[in-house]
Amino acid sequence: MSDAFAAQLAAARVIDLEQPRFAGMPTHPAHKPAYFYGLYRRHRDTYHPSSEGPRSGSSGVLTMMEHSGTHIDALCHQACDLKMFGDVRVDDVESQSGFSALGIETVPPLLGRGVLLDVAAWQGVDRLTALSSISAEDLQHCAAAQGVGVTRGDVLLVRTGYGAYWNDEAHYMTCAGVAKSGTVWAAEQGVVAVGADNLAWDTVGERDPDTGSTLFAHLHLLQQRGIYIIENMNLEALSAAKAYTFAFVGIPLKLRGATGSPIRPLALIAER
Repeated sequence: MSDAFAAQLAAARVIDLEQPRFAGMPTHPAHKPAYFYGLYRRHRDTYHPSSEGPRSGSSGVLTMMEHSGTHIDALCHQACDLKMFGDVRVDDVESQSGFSALGIETVPPLLGRGVLLDVAAWQGVDRLTALSSISAEDLQHCAAAQGVGVTRGDVLLVRTGYGAYWNDEAHYMTCAGVAKSGTVWAAEQGVVAVGADNLAWDTVGERDPDTGSTLFAHLHLLQQRGIYIIENMNLEALSAAKAYTFAFVGIPLKLRGATGSPIRPLALIAER
């Protein structure tokens, strides 16, 4: 690493884009129960000063759904007529222990340019209307107003404003999402991943009239285009900083055969 690059990293402001995880956090109905942590071994259990000295240790048991909290979807998460991305047949690779192809362990570290389209701020509101949908035209106008472009290889993040309601499940569950046209437009820009501060990137409950499918983006991005989806992000600090382009870092866990993984996405921005 060059001294100049090291200095640039040291001077960067790091913005954490992950929401905290806790029992009772907002979760898509398909992925409940979401999260349980129990302190299995307590300090008092291991405190034996006569034989072990003054040191003690504690450890817990974590049980959670792959698709709870801030997480990224693997390509095996979705199928269309029982075929996944690349026409991989579900029956050929699926077992009780997971998938032998397209599992989350195949997702590379996401290191590159990130772009924030702050649709809520562009519309001059704290959050978008409940269950509303963001169109391709909305995304294009927002990008133009912010003076940014979305280019091949980017990680595209869209802010609805609902990330501020992470501790209020009733409000968070009515989050806005990205419409079919917005999803198609994002894919046409050649992005490697998309993410949003909502439950699913999609508008929950919206049905594509052409295919009859709910969660259109999950089929179009994961199954047809091989584009990853990051959900339940916290984009509030990024919005406050008006950081519309940044260095994005997102690294999923290598859970062999799993359909998704917790992720701690970060934005690195130059201090002004």
